[in-house]
Amino acid sequence: MQLNRREVLRLGAATAAIPLLGDLATLAQTPAAARASAEWRQYAGDNASTKYSRLDQINAENFNKLKVAWTWRSVEEPVVTAHQLRTWAWESTPLMIGDVLYVTTSLSQVAAIDAGTGRTLWVYDPETWKNGTPSNNGFVHRGVAYWADGEDQRVLFGTGDGYLICLNAKTGKPVESFGNGGRIDLTQGLGRPVERKLYGVSSPPVICRDIVVMGSKVNDIPLAAEMPPGDVRGFDIRTGKQLWSFHTIPHEGEFGNDSWKRGSWKTTGAANVWTMMSADDELGYVYLPVSTPSDDHYGVNRPGNGLFGDSLVCLEAKTGKRVWHFQIAHHGLWDYDPPAAPNLIGIRVNGQSVKAVALTSKEAFLYVFDRVTGKPVWSMEERPVPQSSIPGEKTSATQPFPTRPAAFDRQGVTQDAITDFTPELHAKALAVLQKYNYGPLFTPESLEKPTIEMPGIAGGASWSGTACDPETGICYVSSVTLPYSATLVPSSVPNTGYIGKMVPVETMNGIPLWKPPYGRVTAIDLNTGDHRWMTPVGDLAEEIPALKQLGLKNLGRPARGHLLLTKSLLIVGQEGSTQREGGPEQVPKFQVVSPNLIAFDKGTGKRVGEVALPRNATAAAMTYMHQGKQYLVVATGGGNLPAELIAFTL
Repeated sequence: MQLNRREVLRLGAATAAIPLLGDLATLAQTPAAARASAEWRQYAGDNASTKYSRLDQINAENFNKLKVAWTWRSVEEPVVTAHQLRTWAWESTPLMIGDVLYVTTSLSQVAAIDAGTGRTLWVYDPETWKNGTPSNNGFVHRGVAYWADGEDQRVLFGTGDGYLICLNAKTGKPVESFGNGGRIDLTQGLGRPVERKLYGVSSPPVICRDIVVMGSKVNDIPLAAEMPPGDVRGFDIRTGKQLWSFHTIPHEGEFGNDSWKRGSWKTTGAANVWTMMSADDELGYVYLPVSTPSDDHYGVNRPGNGLFGDSLVCLEAKTGKRVWHFQIAHHGLWDYDPPAAPNLIGIRVNGQSVKAVALTSKEAFLYVFDRVTGKPVWSMEERPVPQSSIPGEKTSATQPFPTRPAAFDRQGVTQDAITDFTPELHAKALAVLQKYNYGPLFTPESLEKPTIEMPGIAGGASWSGTACDPETGICYVSSVTLPYSATLVPSSVPNTGYIGKMVPVETMNGIPLWKPPYGRVTAIDLNTGDHRWMTPVGDLAEEIPALKQLGLKNLGRPARGHLLLTKSLLIVGQEGSTQREGGPEQVPKFQVVSPNLIAFDKGTGKRVGEVALPRNATAAAMTYMHQGKQYLVVATGGGNLPAELIAFTL
């Protein structure tokens, strides 16, 4: 719901009174600092993952006047066509340093692009595609990391087939002194044999104090008796030498090993960091959002709470030593892995300055901690939750619930949440609901009926993450009300029992069982833990004739929203819709639905402008200044649609 004008004015005055809190506010205005603020040097703008830029040439008054400056067609296209490959959505956000953009394709290729013209400067193809379709979601990639020491400028990235590669940023050639001729085989050194088809990388590393910190992507479903572990590793930026390995599934004698009963740590896989990470360069800490162990819906073979699955873990970048951790789901059975990079932000709580880290979640909570100590900023409560009836499954008696901020999307299923557009629809929705097992958040699966998970495997929040304003302490979360149902089916891998099969919850000719909004953005003030405003994004009524016939509008669309935050605007690009095609990989077919970038006043949530896209956004937009002009660049397409970067300017 929107705030009224008096509330908006009151909150605006309160915001103005908040002192400048973040690192950006204290930057000395040196030429180097000014140049850095005009660039986009890390995946989310900075290692704090704020997705924030101080640039304000593009604003509410002129956003609608943006024009396409250039379009760049992904260099993956000839390879995809020649070898009949099937890619996922193009999820890459470029970097911009020194008037050059660096971007990856879905095939793990890297390209350098002129920031003013969109002209390709060089392309490096690691030929990932020759090793077959990568693990999990196949051909998909999100970007690179950049590092420089004087004239030594490097671009680093992981590949879909499990290599860490270091390139000369000027030439696109491998740095021969790094690893083995510019690359490191990440499938080696994991303590157990790893099949390459089960292990890869789709997100950029984070670099902190000259240490390259690498995660991985591993399927949440056991495809072999021993799945790859999710070890996170640190490498020397100059030589590629591995300096440390953090066992996300602790080995014998390590902290947390006793949370894995019956020796399950030896064979359980995943608990990896597939999404982006954050780093505090001043503290020398990196922050890891660790995913669920496999199988993510059946835990009989991994009894115990299973640290560090479903956890936020803080490590020393130099040593890989654990500083602190917090597990957001004990013995996870819902695929509620932290999906996005934590946000590092300075806030002021009860008159005290706090170096905070905010972790968004599929559960629809924003968990806020002191990033130095790991202490929750507001109290955390372990509350009783429903218990499993599956033979041999021992669920945790309690789960952690933050007392603040409040949940930013719908949690659990109650009959009060059922749609009431008409009495007939309400009755029909209640009838459909009886086909399912349902209950509050953390309701476990049942063998009798499919179990509704609300939020579903796509959240709540997703990998698109949160944008945070370092000058006000306000974070903006994109989320969806898109529940899935979980059914346990026999596993094809011997002695692994069951696996979770996930499908969207049944609708009524496209009408969800639930009340809207189905997609939204929520502004949360981390100084107080209060929600400032919430606004729907998109409109499902535009897609569903039965909703349109009812005269409904502004319902929100259950589609991932990618965020960019500037001095005055919150910019959102919503993804299109998908249909699943047949086949073992279940590659989605992407459909174009209301493709645009929408600008909101970040203080009130009021929609102030939009620009049309040729197809929906598939990754977060970024912005930079080039020769006196501010540019806005966003990735679109992929899969069955043309993959293009679209650059806008005034």
